[in-house]
Amino acid sequence: MPTLHALVHSIDTFTERTGQLLAWLALGMAVATGGVVILRYGFDIGSIVAQEAVIYMHGALFLLGAAYALKHGAHVRVDIFYRDFGPRARAWVNSLGGIVFLMPLCVFIITSSFDYVSESWSMRESSPEPGGIPAVFLLKTLIPLGAINLALQGIAEVLRSSLVLLEGRDH
Repeated sequence: MPTLHALVHSIDTFTERTGQLLAWLALGMAVATGGVVILRYGFDIGSIVAQEAVIYMHGALFLLGAAYALKHGAHVRVDIFYRDFGPRARAWVNSLGGIVFLMPLCVFIITSSFDYVSESWSMRESSPEPGGIPAVFLLKTLIPLGAINLALQGIAEVLRSSLVLLEGRDH
């Protein structure tokens, strides 16, 4: 099973580094939002680009950060019974949940967003606001990228749970 361990470790490392990089977007959002407020109410200056930049950062943080949340168990879980389960029972729940719910959801998001994103790219969709960011197509691209990123981490979680079931010890 060393190759499975290596694969899980590689995906975890990618997710961890991506998550740490994305965490800086939270600071960027706070600074940009503060700047927008100061400009608007302190100097009566509006900035569509700054407002949209906050939206873009939020979209990236939310969509690409979902895998990081999954890796660290920060996702929503109904744990009425789960919290009392042992490692093997948790591994079963995690494996089945990943295979039955998470993977199909990721495939659905990727396939259903393909035309939406492709159309946006074909016309190089830009902001409808005058002076807005001319890259809405890049923002929309985060939808399938987020699902791919989440699916990768979901694979790592299913494999990790499978290793628990096969080897009988927690990883």
